[in-house]
Amino acid sequence: MRFAAIADIHGNHLALEAVLADIRAEGIEDIVNLGDFFSGPLEAGRTAELLMPLGLTSVCGNHDRYLIEQDPAAMHASDASAYRQLTPAHLDWIRSLPFDAVYRGEAYLCHATPKDDNLYWLESVSPEGFVFLKPIEPIEALAEGIDLPLILCGHSHLPRAVRLSDGRLIVNPGSVGCPAYDDVLPYYHKVEAGHPLASYAILEKTAAGWIWQFRTVAYDHMAMSALATERGRADWASALAAGWVR
Repeated sequence: MRFAAIADIHGNHLALEAVLADIRAEGIEDIVNLGDFFSGPLEAGRTAELLMPLGLTSVCGNHDRYLIEQDPAAMHASDASAYRQLTPAHLDWIRSLPFDAVYRGEAYLCHATPKDDNLYWLESVSPEGFVFLKPIEPIEALAEGIDLPLILCGHSHLPRAVRLSDGRLIVNPGSVGCPAYDDVLPYYHKVEAGHPLASYAILEKTAAGWIWQFRTVAYDHMAMSALATERGRADWASALAAGWVR
């Protein structure tokens, strides 16, 4: 059993196209999608038209939820930009998605954590704004009750794998379309890949259990950076150009 996991596209249709092409080149047909598909100052509508017909097993991310729960007038700029590009059919598709899912009886899927779509599972943030690997005890506490060998999450945009003490594996495939961002919760911090490439993961079940491979894919990231600049988002332009928020 071998499949791909993608997450955090954030309206970057060029990155998604490149990742899908790489997945096909790897001979993989099955893909799971871990949420945050559209929000950002890029191409939400084009991303929706590319993504929805694929019929992927998908879960709803926190920014997807904002698009269907919040008053558009009160949305953050990234969500508002995406909302203006999405049709009623796109929004209905988001409404149809579950919070979490089980894939082929082997993998638990959620965007962030099993009970909170806005909490990092594998990372912590210090009051000084440093982002670091969370200790194993709270990671395992969040996995309590999930009796599956493989757990997939996104949200932090950082490719990371953690093997739990009982052998279960948690994998975050990283972000397809947004290699860096800043946030104010729980404290102001930046998450930065340090490169502009698109990220995803390949999962494979072997005789020794589940193994993973992180992949990065080049695409025309400068075109997306220029679009962010055109739309007045210097933070996104920097992130897309270099993987740093400046």
